[in-house]
Amino acid sequence: MRQTPTSQPTGVRAPVFGLITPEDWFRIPLLPADRREASVSALVKRQFAGVDDQPVLRRKAEEQLLGTAEAAVEQGGVVLYLSFLEAGGIPLSASLLISRLYERFDGLDAVAALAGSGEVTLETLPAVGRVARVLRRERTKQSRKLGSEFEDTVVEYFVPVPDRDEVLMLTFSTPLEPIADAMVELFDAVAATLRWQHRDEERTGEERR
Repeated sequence: MRQTPTSQPTGVRAPVFGLITPEDWFRIPLLPADRREASVSALVKRQFAGVDDQPVLRRKAEEQLLGTAEAAVEQGGVVLYLSFLEAGGIPLSASLLISRLYERFDGLDAVAALAGSGEVTLETLPAVGRVARVLRRERTKQSRKLGSEFEDTVVEYFVPVPDRDEVLMLTFSTPLEPIADAMVELFDAVAATLRWQHRDEERTGEERR
């Protein structure tokens, strides 16, 4: 399920999805490229507001974010969220990548089988029905690079798109192993808000808060 998706199928446009996220999750639309770059620039501007003496650090932060966003596009990503929530002054780091996988599946069991290692369950989300959910913990390349002793906790949802040979994939991730269970509860709560929208409800092109 990690393969790069094929080209978008022709015909009827895919349904638009709606999703509610915490207010301190910053949304980066990944397509088209100019919109992605503008969103990254806005995020960096927000994070460095009032800081005028760190141009090198600011440029490095922008390059890193652009690299992360471009890598997400290569995975079929359409929207990336980054968490800037804090509790007691401690950042609650997390991300959510939403991808469209243009693949045909005979059922959710097949989706789960292709999801790789992890705890796989079939769940029901209130507005979209049956989905496959995968919970796994892994030492990522980034965490090893940073010398972290913790594993990343990843929760993935595979949601069949109505009337399409397509799956919407929600990939939540956090490096905060000590509070991973609480973060997983938050991820599940966000996923539970997913729904399909009518075109006349569309606000942002892909999803809204």
